[in-house]
Amino acid sequence: MDSIFKPKLFSVLKEGYSSRRFSSDLMAGIVVGIVALPLAIAFAVASGVSPEKGLITAVVAGFIISFLGGSRVQIGGPTGAFIVIVYSILSEYGFDGLLISTILAGIFLVIFGLLKLGALLKYFPHPLIVGFTSGIALVIFSTQIRDAFGLNIQNVPSGFLAKWTTYFNHFETVNFFAAGLTIFTIFLVVFSKKFTGKIPGSLIAIVIGTLLVQIFKLPVLTIESFFGEIPNSFKMSWPTVNFSELGNYIQPALTIALLGAIESLLSAVVADGMIGGRHRSNTELVAQGIANIVTPFFGGIPATGAIARTATNVKNGGRTPVAGILHAITLLLIMLFFGKWVKLIPMASLAGILIVVAYNMSEWRSFRSILKGSFFDVVVLLSTFFLTVLVDLTVAIEIGVVLSALLFMKRMADMGKSIPQVVDTDIIEDYSKLPKGIGIYEISGPLFFASAKQYCEVLKSTGLKSQIIIIRMRHVPFVDSTGLHNLKEALKILINSDIKVVLSGVNENVNTDLKKASVYTLIGGDSIFGTFELALEEAKLQLKNLKH
Repeated sequence: MDSIFKPKLFSVLKEGYSSRRFSSDLMAGIVVGIVALPLAIAFAVASGVSPEKGLITAVVAGFIISFLGGSRVQIGGPTGAFIVIVYSILSEYGFDGLLISTILAGIFLVIFGLLKLGALLKYFPHPLIVGFTSGIALVIFSTQIRDAFGLNIQNVPSGFLAKWTTYFNHFETVNFFAAGLTIFTIFLVVFSKKFTGKIPGSLIAIVIGTLLVQIFKLPVLTIESFFGEIPNSFKMSWPTVNFSELGNYIQPALTIALLGAIESLLSAVVADGMIGGRHRSNTELVAQGIANIVTPFFGGIPATGAIARTATNVKNGGRTPVAGILHAITLLLIMLFFGKWVKLIPMASLAGILIVVAYNMSEWRSFRSILKGSFFDVVVLLSTFFLTVLVDLTVAIEIGVVLSALLFMKRMADMGKSIPQVVDTDIIEDYSKLPKGIGIYEISGPLFFASAKQYCEVLKSTGLKSQIIIIRMRHVPFVDSTGLHNLKEALKILINSDIKVVLSGVNENVNTDLKKASVYTLIGGDSIFGTFELALEEAKLQLKNLKH
């Protein structure tokens, strides 16, 4: 099998693995395991399954994803993004249907990886990703209102509008103890970082909330109220498969596979930026697939890469897949020795944690930024957002991708009617006589969702070889929000590496978009020029200052 499918763990061990590196991975693994504990429980309960299912998923899938994955620091497990999908599949097909859908999704993910489709996900436009992520966040928030306020509702409708209508009709049944506990939990999760860096606020909130309920006998619902006794062990289980109905599970399986692929590769990209690494996207997809094939046989639910836990791993010193494996072992030990007390956790505490998770998922800053951008990006953003909330995530992604392509063609057609003014007519093609230390990179054509990732990857590799990089944009007629997002990420990496950046040949429309996207703030307005000659003069001056 091609080396592209080689797990990062094997590469790390081949390079040599020291005791010093193990000690830092051990500390990171323990911390991430503790962070993952309340989240795994909360995601499982919010999805409609018992809490041990979330812990089993974090242990089994977390271990496999780290052992076989293509990222050095990726942490896998159940995530908030799957709550909506799992709950929907569970309602329609039951628990066996969920297990079968997850196994099929795993098979799809393995196929995606073997066909080397990991790179295709870079063509998903930024507004589409922000739209469905924000939509999922709003749906997660809406699922927690009953438990947050202790409303006396037996069955909450699955539809978004129907759900909120039911809440308003039952709001007179609010339990003020539950509401107070929810607010207290949110306060602890948000502000505990100021008092303790290592212990996660969600764990502190669950422990204190549980103690308050037990000591003062507060009349609020607990996990035991819904699920009864919680086993602190797990065993192999086999879903009942009716092969004549297997076709019914293709669509939910594809939804799980698509979302799992997008979330895991997004998380891996974020991790790359934090450690200066480069993940193997196809290896990652294969590992995610194997994890989702195996985990259901232990009673687990869908899993993918978790951005927040991966970031926690990096911040606590994790630098190899060993940290992820240790995180799974930590969770296993906690489950075996302390799992029997999980049933005492108040539902209001879990609701508070998930409301914070929903807020962090909402990407409201990116949402607001895109709303200030071009009409075309706003259409994709809002269409995907409302379809996710009101219809279905699969429909939202399908329509979002098609809409993005159609609007791009419309934009190119409109551009043909009104060609932007010619900027930067300097004909300088031979850069060999330029001063050593100055690099040149030229972007030709629109910087949009289908080209942005590739351009910016090359830009980073070119820029990191120079002291000053001049980015020529004379042939860039427009930039969409995906292009701006990728350009800003590349510029941040260059600037953090002390590389000076100068832009040349920026036309009026692109210049306006750069200002709105705060690129001016990032590199300084005095580093953006209309012609290459002016940009080169500035680069020579900066190079001279660096030498002095």
